[in-house]
Amino acid sequence: MSENTAFIGLGVMGYPMAGFLAKAGHNVTVYNRTTSKAEKWVKEYGGKLALTPAEAAKNAAFIFACVGNDDDLRSVTTGKDGAFSAMNSGAVFVDHTTASAKVARELSDAAKKLDCTSLDAPVSGGQAGAENGVLTVMVGGDQQSFKRAEPLIRNYAKMIKLLGPAGFGQLTKMVNQICIAGLVQGLAEGIHFAKAVGLDVEAVIETISKGAAQSWQMENRYKTMNENFFDYGFAVDWMRKDLAIALEEARANQAHLPVAALVDQFYSEVQALGGNRWDTSSLIARLEAMKSRNSSKSKS
Repeated sequence: MSENTAFIGLGVMGYPMAGFLAKAGHNVTVYNRTTSKAEKWVKEYGGKLALTPAEAAKNAAFIFACVGNDDDLRSVTTGKDGAFSAMNSGAVFVDHTTASAKVARELSDAAKKLDCTSLDAPVSGGQAGAENGVLTVMVGGDQQSFKRAEPLIRNYAKMIKLLGPAGFGQLTKMVNQICIAGLVQGLAEGIHFAKAVGLDVEAVIETISKGAAQSWQMENRYKTMNENFFDYGFAVDWMRKDLAIALEEARANQAHLPVAALVDQFYSEVQALGGNRWDTSSLIARLEAMKSRNSSKSKS
């Protein structure tokens, strides 16, 4: 069944996600802060271009968003010319932004006052996952709205699950990022050690990836990490934003995240190396830089 939909935010994730909705036959109206990006999308996929989030949301049964952070999200929803000012009664807002649980609950309450609903539905899988339509989507909200939105989300997802009420999607994404932080640091240290002692990294990973050390990060990032190539996916700046959200939530709920906090500091050192836009596997660059500095000191 074709639905009138809106998609707000056409970044590296939103652009292909909106494209999958259009290819599935839905009537998609897009809004992007940089209009040229929206014009490019319409030229590629058809649909309509809106000049404000409110214009995009008008007459849409489903409004999707994928923007940068809490402030961006508030701006395109409850801000001036925001989508919430034009949503019809019964509309479902689906937010794919990685944001705080607090803003997810704010938007859920605001939507209810308009006789609408809001789902917080952050994603995992990175740019490649979005482009290939195989994202994992973690959802917070009510069951009825989830059932309505699920068929549309399935156009670009391989896994979708409702985890609980508003905010639970964002809380689950925090768990995801906490786990990834530790995994990538461990993989970085393992590869760094293997290189330092003269092991064949390719042979080592081929062997241990068949055992208990196996992970998605190992399978998909070890080669580029070994080659010091970090232009492949989720940027350090974005990871630090996500970890900041998780660490703030942990402080509020008295959860202890010592490893996540430490890895966040390590990412700040990667930024100091100029790696703001490097992908998250660049933690190994910090270790290599430390080794190089120590080697230089020992020779002087």
